[in-house]
Amino acid sequence: MESGNKKTALITGASSGIGYHLTRLFAKDGYNLVLVSRTEEDLWRVSDKIIAEFGTEKVTIIPKDLSIPDAAAEVYAETQKQGIEVNILVNDAGIGQRGFFWDIEFGKYQEIINLNILAVVQLTQLYLQDMRKLNEGRILNLASIAAYQPTPMLAVYAASKAFVLSFGDALINELKDTNITLTSLIPGPTETDFFNKADMENTVAASMADDAEKVAKEGYEALMKGENHVVGTAKTGVQVAMSTVMPNALVSKMARKYMEEDQ
Repeated sequence: MESGNKKTALITGASSGIGYHLTRLFAKDGYNLVLVSRTEEDLWRVSDKIIAEFGTEKVTIIPKDLSIPDAAAEVYAETQKQGIEVNILVNDAGIGQRGFFWDIEFGKYQEIINLNILAVVQLTQLYLQDMRKLNEGRILNLASIAAYQPTPMLAVYAASKAFVLSFGDALINELKDTNITLTSLIPGPTETDFFNKADMENTVAASMADDAEKVAKEGYEALMKGENHVVGTAKTGVQVAMSTVMPNALVSKMARKYMEEDQ
């Protein structure tokens, strides 16, 4: 599938971090955009910047909190209403919460599961059904190095990313005889607002974060090549490799150190 050519990419979590940098890469290559995030003001700010810098022909904003049940279906309904054919789906939006499992309110876990898992599944199913009619399309899902690392003090987030990776791998097999590709981006700690929202600003993980623009570029290039997996940086690749061969007890011990306060 050629870049640009009046095709449309829908990006969740588009107003900041990796999602924002992916948005810029799509705009640079001539794609029309559907931008989804919680805050309308942030989406207008990004839209204005994108149009001013790249002259993007059409930028559609859909303010939506995807942690609310069925919000994903409302996003799909809005694109259907506007007659927008989504050629590329990017499931970037995600949240986490640092802390001992028993100290965090269950409502927060519901938000994490709704956004990181249920919204990804629902958006993927809805847009994949349309892609299958054309036998063409691309999907990029944001997994994480945490998908390979049971992570104390970030247990539900890490488990949600293990789901995203497993889910993606299963779909890759189901799609193998089609012209539709699915790519899982597997970043390590990355310089985004995630650390602030997850109460992780002063952790070891935050101190070793990779550049979000660089991670987005790696994911974008892999998506366009139709690759199944891409790790954010070489450093992350080493950590993934170690995590796949080490016993989970040791992986968890290592991961817990990342959650500790940076001295």
